[in-house]
Formats: sequence, structure tokens, C-alpha cells
Amino acid sequence: MEKTSNTSRLSRGLWTFAGTFFLAVGVTGIFLPLLPTTPLLLLSAACYFKGSRRMHDWLLNNKWFGSYLRNYREGKGVSVKVKVISILALWITIGYSAFYVIDMLIVRIVLLVVAIAVTLHIASLPNLRRAVTSPALGATS
Repeated sequence: MEKTSNTSRLSRGLWTFAGTFFLAVGVTGIFLPLLPTTPLLLLSAACYFKGSRRMHDWLLNNKWFGSYLRNYREGKGVSVKVKVISILALWITIGYSAFYVIDMLIVRIVLLVVAIAVTLHIASLPNLRRAVTSPALGATS
């Protein structure tokens, strides 16, 4: 077997491993608002693209992440429902942590500043617009 084939297999394996690692951390970010879920999922997709076409296709066609990743990557936007759920989860988690778990004022302030920054980022993303179709358009009698 050629040296380039072994190197290529090793490289693809490392990219696939990295994709799986970033996917796991990104999924964790769904439950821990300080971890940036979207960039980690996009990084996972990029790693899978280099390492495993099968895993890349699986991620982009996944029922939970697929359309979200495709729409975000293509600049189509994020649905209002996803924005609202994300911002609510962010503020519930950070609010609870800041006011019931953390005693240090500076840490509370940092958490609140992070929450404000993430809220502004989410709010600034374009809203996903669904194509509106009319039965009269294109219909023939």
C-alpha cells in the first residue's frame, strides 16, 4: 500500500474524530448556554466534509440539526420559533445561575453581559422565511 493512502486514511480518520468531538460538544451546548452550539455544529460539518462524506451527509440530513445547519450555512436565517426558544433557554439558565447559584458579583455581571451579547447575536440573525404558496399560483384548470 502507498504511503499517501495510509496518510490519507489517517487524515480522514482524524477529521472524522474531530467532527464527532465537535458534534458532542455542540450538542452539550444545547443544554449549557455558554457553549456556542451553532459554530460547533458548523465546525463538525466542516470536519466531516474533510473526513467522511457519509457522516457529513448524515449531519446535514439529520432530523434535529440538518435543516437548521443548511439554513444557517446558506444565510437563509433562523426561524422565529428557534430564536425565541434559544433566548428563553439562555435567560432561564443564566438567570438561575446568576441569581441562585453564583455568589460573586463580578461573575454575575459577566454572565449577564454574555447573555446580553448572545441575545443580540441571536436577534440579529435573519428570520427564516418560508415560501408562501398560493393554490391559485401555477394552478391550471
